[in-house]
Amino acid sequence: MEINRVKQILSSSADIQVQYNGASVWIDGINEEKQMATVHLRGPLEERTEVAIADLREM
Repeated sequence: MEINRVKQILSSSADIQVQYNGASVWIDGINEEKQMATVHLRGPLEERTEVAIADLREM
């Protein structure tokens, strides 16, 4: 995914489906310098993980 699209998703009020390694995730924030995003799985678990923006896929 491109960093500009991640910014659009973060600023949108819509529920935009994003996947990381086949799992549905919420994007919590981005680190533009490192090209990384902080995400957590959709559902009751809110453990946050930093992942490469390039590894995110929009559904």
